[in-house]
Amino acid sequence: MKNLNLKAKWITKNPETRLYQIPVPIIGLTGGIGTGKSTVAEILRAKNIPVIDADKLVKNIYQKPQTLTFIAKHFPHVMEDGKIVFKKLRETAFSDLTAKKLLEDFIYAYLPDEFKKAYAEFSNPRFIVYDVPLLFEKKLNGLIDLSVCVYAPREIQIERIVERDKSEKALAAKMLEGQMDIEEKKTRADLVVLNSDGMEELKIAVDQFLADVAN
Repeated sequence: MKNLNLKAKWITKNPETRLYQIPVPIIGLTGGIGTGKSTVAEILRAKNIPVIDADKLVKNIYQKPQTLTFIAKHFPHVMEDGKIVFKKLRETAFSDLTAKKLLEDFIYAYLPDEFKKAYAEFSNPRFIVYDVPLLFEKKLNGLIDLSVCVYAPREIQIERIVERDKSEKALAAKMLEGQMDIEEKKTRADLVVLNSDGMEELKIAVDQFLADVAN
């Protein structure tokens, strides 16, 4: 695919007002657990669209010695042999909102540097896509040029979480309660990519999204 430029109507920020003062437009890609946001990101990468994955940045932060020290201090029950048991950490975060906020505040403090490192790996991008689950929750939408929500109804989200994690519906529902409702994200987003059907329909929806925003 040729190098695309974001259409002028969607460029709403300048470097001074944009997230981390990035010099090119940022599309914020968001959704909820089980909506298929990561799949959309992979489709975009296959089209040579530069994508920065917030979850990958977070994983990098979890590898830092200071993060292990923080987790061991505040959540010692999730540590085994000096390593984080992420299943236990997720269960703790989704069942205790105070713990969730404490954890997120720590992790997000390291995100700017990790983001800039990831951005520096691209060669003169025209724009970038930031794949970030908490786009609206962390009020990052006011710092990007354009927001797009990958949408699937809540019942489909739950079905996908149960299938992916082999978990109970009750736990899947609790995980969703820890996020902004997908219907609200859909309303807040500038554009929506529908993912209620199969992969072929999703690919068509992504192509339409790109046609709408870039040329």
